[in-house]
Order: sequence, then structure tokens, then C-alpha cells
Amino acid sequence: MRLFIAIRLSAAMKDSLIQMQNALYDRGVRGNYTPEENLHLTLAFIGEYPDAQPVLDALSSVPFRPFELGLEGMGRFGDLWWAGMRESVPLQAAVRRIRRALAESGIPFDKKRFRAHITLIRKASGDLPGIAPSPASMTVDTISLMRSDRGRNGMIYTELGTVEADAE
Repeated sequence: MRLFIAIRLSAAMKDSLIQMQNALYDRGVRGNYTPEENLHLTLAFIGEYPDAQPVLDALSSVPFRPFELGLEGMGRFGDLWWAGMRESVPLQAAVRRIRRALAESGIPFDKKRFRAHITLIRKASGDLPGIAPSPASMTVDTISLMRSDRGRNGMIYTELGTVEADAE
């Protein structure tokens, strides 16, 4: 199974991202646009792993309180274009705790430095225009373990389990 830990986005957040994608498309940007149902914020990419239960157990050991996420700016990693997130100390703390729990459980994961972003387009062509997302924010109270499968028309993401934020 190809696994990752993510925050699933609210409808308002997705609406803002779809508006951004439409504006990019209208400006002639071509590439593989992320479908609305696949928009998410990856916190830890695990990759191929045979059993979801140890990952869920590790994730369940990570305490976090509800926190706010907001869109801010746009950027790129080569031909991958993304929407950025406002700086969030609680988000960074949650990511550190999740990655520590994975490491302590012996679960391998991609150790690249975390940079909060939501992939909008892969294999994008053209110049990066100065488009910003519409203001959108959401409260994060759930973190999900996701499975990624290659389907006939692209990637299919399936939620395998969630952990809820601690009560305030």
C-alpha cells in the first residue's frame, strides 16, 4: 500500500483552490491539474508499506488540539505548482510529533523538510503568474491516514482511518 498522512480540506478551502486552478488555466497554464477530490495537505509521506494498522497506531499516539489553517500565496517546485499555507506553529508542531511517532515506531517516511503546500498542478508549463488564492481558512480537528492507488484516470485517494483533536 502507498500511504500518506494528510489533512483533508474543507469545502471552502477547496473552492478557493479550484478558483485558483481555473484562473491558471484561463491564463494558458497547462499540465496535470489536481482533481478537487484529491486536494489535501500532506503531513508525512510514507510510501509503500504493507500494513496500515501500525501507522494508525503511531498516528493515534500523537496529541493535537484543533488549529486554524489558511491559504497564502503560490509557488513551485520545478514543474509542480502549489498553493501555500499561512505560517502555523500548531501545524509545524503536529508534523514534528507525527514524524517522531513514525520514527519511534520504525515506520519509514520521506524525511524532506516539511513545507506546507497543496499541489495544484503537476507537469505545469508556462511562467508562474502572480495569482493568489482567495482568502480561505479552516479549523483542523482531524488528521487522516490515506492510501493512494493509481486508477485509470489518475490517482485515487482512500481514507483508511483518522485521529481526532483533543478537546480544548
